[in-house]
Amino acid sequence: MADPHIPVLLKPLLRAVAPVSGTWLDGTFGAGGYARGLLEAGAERVIGIDRDPMVLQMASAWAGQYGDRLRLVGGTFSDLDELAGEPLDGVVLDLGVSSMQLDLAERGFSFLRDGPLDMRMGQDGPSAADLLNRADEALIADVLYHYGEERASRRIARAIVAARPLSRTSELAEIVASCLPRAKPGQSHPATRSFQAIRIWVNDEFRQLVEGLSAAERALKPGGRLAVVSFHSLEDRIVKRFMQARSNSAGGGSRYAPQAVQAPAAFTLPFRRAIGPDPEEMAANPRARSALLRVAIRTDAPAAAVGDAALAMPRLPGQEDR
Repeated sequence: MADPHIPVLLKPLLRAVAPVSGTWLDGTFGAGGYARGLLEAGAERVIGIDRDPMVLQMASAWAGQYGDRLRLVGGTFSDLDELAGEPLDGVVLDLGVSSMQLDLAERGFSFLRDGPLDMRMGQDGPSAADLLNRADEALIADVLYHYGEERASRRIARAIVAARPLSRTSELAEIVASCLPRAKPGQSHPATRSFQAIRIWVNDEFRQLVEGLSAAERALKPGGRLAVVSFHSLEDRIVKRFMQARSNSAGGGSRYAPQAVQAPAAFTLPFRRAIGPDPEEMAANPRARSALLRVAIRTDAPAAAVGDAALAMPRLPGQEDR
């Protein structure tokens, strides 16, 4: 069965983690593009994790062709070490919403398709409508500002509260667009940042990412590869800071603030910078335009926790560091 959804940065990822062998985990299985790429590149087995039951149901139509080389598991990648149940040779994470979810209006992720205001990746817990219809104006403004970097957050939050109750994506998109200048040719839709922020809020994506990176560190064997594809600066900043912190490459101290004693590095970084798409991929897959790939290689040092502050994880006012 052909995969209609093109996995972003698949070829650069496979080159960056080569040679591919042993047991890998795809923590954001989606349409299965990375998992299939890893199996075809030499992985003996791939464990595919996804929090969306629909994803696993759709995969059942083709997953059998790989026999016991592909194992599908329902759950979130924040628990990937426990869900894997074994040491891993590699972990791949493709962050954010999948193109499959965006394409289905009934999932409520897209401002381009009218549907119920849902945005839940796992189809459980409160929906976007639930949260927006009961949160106070200040909290909604904080979500838009801290999770979407939306400068007009207070104006948009005020308009959302005035228009409640909301139930459709088209309603939310119209409210946001009414608060912002019309987009010029080539610019993103005015609702892009707000929809991103609300989706992150609904799915607790930043907390999932921080916990998933630590879970990968615990699960990977010495020499194992961690590869993460992100699509916006807030995600990429967390990934970059995590890899720097756990490879002891975040920079030293100064004479005013001497460098603290560092634990042994849990990762080495094979590339100095993130890897982006080439012009050919951007032409074939517009979704790749903002994608960045970062790779780290596990050492034999013990796993350790990294605090939120060190990762510059966006937090809402009143949230505590972990």
